[in-house]
Amino acid sequence: MIYQKGRSRAYLVILQTWQRSKSFLEESTQEMMELTRSCLVEVTGVTQAHLPHPSPSHFLREGKLEEIRQQAKAAGANTLFFNVDLTPAQVRNIEKFTKIPAVDRTGLILDIFGRRAKTSEGKLQVELARLEYMLPRLGGLGVVFSRLGGGIGTRGPGETELETDRRKFRKRIQSVKEELKKVKKHRELLRAGRRRRRLTTVALVGYTNAGKSTLLNALTGASTYVEDKLFATLDTTTRAPKMSGRKDLLFVDTVGFLRDLPHGLIRAFHATLEEVSEADVLVHVLDASAPSPQDTKAAVEKVLGEIGAGSKPVILALNKADLMTREAQDRIQGEWPAGILISAKEKLGFRSLFARIEQLAPREPFAEFPQGDEAARGGGA
Repeated sequence: MIYQKGRSRAYLVILQTWQRSKSFLEESTQEMMELTRSCLVEVTGVTQAHLPHPSPSHFLREGKLEEIRQQAKAAGANTLFFNVDLTPAQVRNIEKFTKIPAVDRTGLILDIFGRRAKTSEGKLQVELARLEYMLPRLGGLGVVFSRLGGGIGTRGPGETELETDRRKFRKRIQSVKEELKKVKKHRELLRAGRRRRRLTTVALVGYTNAGKSTLLNALTGASTYVEDKLFATLDTTTRAPKMSGRKDLLFVDTVGFLRDLPHGLIRAFHATLEEVSEADVLVHVLDASAPSPQDTKAAVEKVLGEIGAGSKPVILALNKADLMTREAQDRIQGEWPAGILISAKEKLGFRSLFARIEQLAPREPFAEFPQGDEAARGGGA
């Protein structure tokens, strides 16, 4: 962990570095509070600031850093959480100046990913992202890491402990990449099998906590883990629907996206995100009851473009209609006339959703599954 797990009290530093919507600072504060809550860390205070020209050395000017240091100490905080990404040098300089461990947004997200990953594939992807993130940060105040173990290297002649640790990290990174190559190959074989059987894959995509797993469960009768927290689901799940009468459809639940999703996470989760870029149809699950659904919609579309899925056929599912007034439903439907109002929780709007899937994914002659095929029986893929 990059801070004292179970004993951390965080002071949030929320910065706006370029022109955003008027509500950006408040929305970013809420997001960081949710991320912090997901790490089981107490928030003791918040500072918000506009920062048009970040300092290359400390990100913040020393006067503002001193103000934050005093406020954090007064609030009893022992960690600073930033809503921006910091360079390793900036983290070291901030920690040296404030004498308080500093964690940037990517570091916080990685900690949550580490808690959420359940499958061996998910754990490998998270480990790769965390190792690549921590390697240039070794030696900072906030970095507390265990020995990687497994007999990976010993200190060579004249080698410092830090150099030894870096060498271990690089060796482990290479090892994890090799394991993920096998994962990618396995997924390619699964997709080739689906194509041979002329199966149509429908990937559920959307902002984290938009209700994708709830929708998957409702459509397929699956029991995917659901919780009202960011990144409750990290591991891709594939299920056949039970409601449409079609045997040639497979629904895929995917990791939730986030505004300004760190590129390191996109790289590490490449094998999983390929399920999106290789899908036949995307269902963009949007929390229509959120304060700014336009922003989260744009964030998801940006990530889809980055992973090569921007030109895929997309159905916009305006979820959580049960939490909206009739007036709010009319307003959101007026903004996105092609969107389909649904409630994954109450199973509303599914007939319209399946009708749209029928339009974008015509029925194909169906080849029966070989006996024992996990995907046919509703197993993960």
